[in-house]
Amino acid sequence: GMEGIVVRALGRDDHKRGYSALLSQLRPAPELSAEAFEARFDEMFGVNNRTYDIMVAVDKAKDLIVGSATVIYELKFLRTAATCAHVEDVVVHTCMRGRGLGKVLVNQLVQLASSRGCYKIILDCDESNVDFYAKCGFGRKEVHMVNYLNA
Repeated sequence: GMEGIVVRALGRDDHKRGYSALLSQLRPAPELSAEAFEARFDEMFGVNNRTYDIMVAVDKAKDLIVGSATVIYELKFLRTAATCAHVEDVVVHTCMRGRGLGKVLVNQLVQLASSRGCYKIILDCDESNVDFYAKCGFGRKEVHMVNYLNA
C-alpha cells in the first residue's frame, strides 16, 4: 500500500535520496553528479520559472524517492493565450510497482494542471502503458513522432 509514502514537490537536495538512480529505471543513463543535479534544478526552478512541476513519492522510512512524475506547461498564443500541460518522465521504483503510486502521481499532475487553468494535459507513452493512462482519464489521440537530433 501507500503507508509511509509522502508525495511532494522535488527538492534541491533530492539527489541524495536516489532521484537520479530512480530515473535510470525509466531510461538507463549515467547518474548525474549532485552538482549537475543542483545546477539543472536551479535552471528549472529559478525564481521566475514556473514551467515545470515535478512531484516525487518519498518512502519516509528509507528516505528514498520511489516515484516521480513531471508536468511541463506550454504557453500558447492559441485559444486566447491558453496553456497546455505535458506529462513526462513518470516512473515508479521496481520495488513499489502495482500499488497505485503511479496513478497517485499522475492524478497529482492533472490537479496541478487544472489549478493552473490548462485546457488540456497530454502525454506520449509506449503501447504497453496505454491501459494505465486510460485508468488515469487519458484517451488515445493522434500519433507520436520523433526526430532524434545529433544522434
